[in-house]
Amino acid sequence: MLEILGAKWAFLVIAELTSGPKRFNQLNRDLNVVKTQSLTDVLRHLERSGIVRRDVFPTVPVSVEYALTEKGHGFQDALKEMEKWAVKWGDGTNNDPRLQADG
Repeated sequence: MLEILGAKWAFLVIAELTSGPKRFNQLNRDLNVVKTQSLTDVLRHLERSGIVRRDVFPTVPVSVEYALTEKGHGFQDALKEMEKWAVKWGDGTNNDPRLQADG
């Protein structure tokens, strides 16, 4: 899981594709904080990992669409669990009473 998320922007791309397939230019517009080359790199990484499927349509010019695979949708479930953890523990404080200093 960490290998997949190790690619910068992977989380954002996966989240963006949860709403359905998107063409590259649409992803590029929607994720305007991600540079074009970085988006290309992360999409290739996610495709090699089996998270994203790349479909090429024989139009002029060629159209490319990206979508989550079945594995990608399953990975999304793991990300939701991580989000739950972050909501509970992500404030940077340690709420474990065993580790609290004696007052």
